[in-house]
Amino acid sequence: MISCSRKGITLASYIIQGGNRLVGHVTISGSKNAALGIIAAAMLLDGPCQIENAPDVDDINTLVEICKTMGAQIHRDSEGSLQVNPGTIDKWEALDERTRNIRGSYYLLGALLGRYSRASIYMPGGCNFGPRPIDLHIKGFEALGAAAAFEHGRIHVEATRLKGEHIFLDTVSVGATINIMIAAVKAEGVTVIENAAREPHIVDVANFLNTMGANIRGAGTDVIRITGVPVLPANSTYSIIPDQIEAGTYMLAAALTRGDITVHNIIPKHMEPLSAKLEEMGATVICGDDTIQVIVWPDRNLQPTSFKTMPYPGFPTDLQPQTTVLLCTAEGSSRMTENVWDNRFQYIDDLKTMGAEIMISGHLALIEGCVKLTGAKVTARDLRAGAAMVLAGLAAEGTTEVCDISKIERGYEQFVNKMRSLGADITRIEN
Repeated sequence: MISCSRKGITLASYIIQGGNRLVGHVTISGSKNAALGIIAAAMLLDGPCQIENAPDVDDINTLVEICKTMGAQIHRDSEGSLQVNPGTIDKWEALDERTRNIRGSYYLLGALLGRYSRASIYMPGGCNFGPRPIDLHIKGFEALGAAAAFEHGRIHVEATRLKGEHIFLDTVSVGATINIMIAAVKAEGVTVIENAAREPHIVDVANFLNTMGANIRGAGTDVIRITGVPVLPANSTYSIIPDQIEAGTYMLAAALTRGDITVHNIIPKHMEPLSAKLEEMGATVICGDDTIQVIVWPDRNLQPTSFKTMPYPGFPTDLQPQTTVLLCTAEGSSRMTENVWDNRFQYIDDLKTMGAEIMISGHLALIEGCVKLTGAKVTARDLRAGAAMVLAGLAAEGTTEVCDISKIERGYEQFVNKMRSLGADITRIEN
């Protein structure tokens, strides 16, 4: 077998034998996106805290290590909880090279600015599916009284003091909403963020900060009000919400393999945009208090439909690639419109290699269903596209090799073990 490699570095792969109907139960981990904001926000605290349900994935572990280089004491206990003591932080800079590797490292700007009235980090990285400027973050920091500068690949913000202000976001931005909210927690007076994003992980970051002593109201709506407090005493425990994107990936795996999967430890309301569409396509979706069961019988044909990604409570862009794979198996023509990111169809060429019939026109993908996917060697172009390639391999005839799986392991905890427990034939190999 030809190994996957990049610039002389050998990379791990998943080898998947397709054709198995996935059946069983799977427990969902904590939200990666919420955990990134919460761990960064913890650097603002004046006392220790315990963070439960933090996923053990590469992005989270990288952020933890970056925080340690700033002086924070963090360790994961035997129960999987993070014990965090930010009281030992002695730096207002996060200049570890690893900040370039994950997008969520930019939340340290808001935390350090709130803690020290100044902060400096390298420009953050993450998945490459279009430009993701941080101008709205900087606009918010400047409104609070900070000055910003970019030099030598770094972002530097500094203020004499932070003072609450009325901030209107020109576009809905999850990252800017969280970062400005974190920075404003200790600012003097009241900060109002209008046109704020409403995603569940924004609510989770706000709830975490409130548990630690902050005064934030309106998270989950488009207007958030933060009344500044001088001290965040912390000394509390907080549990991160379940990961809606991980849950959605397994729900889609059930539909794609014409299987029967029950996902546990979820908030069903967060899954409504996907659940409604799966029912529209002909899947059976049964919701419990913290579970969802998705059933598609092997002889059942799924109906084509149209999807449009939108900010929450619309259909999430992070489920777009996985859903596009499912539409390849529906009975007829479907449409997928990507309204959030400019370049999130990079994986389509790999999917075509497996036999998909898809035509791209700008932000629109036209998918012709009822195709027989066949195994091929493909690449994880980004975190969610990588998960989509795994799903395609599960439904394909023959063997699929998914290369560069480090991108997938940035956001899915125990991915191989969970898939195997459902009946998937998937193996991780080091090339």
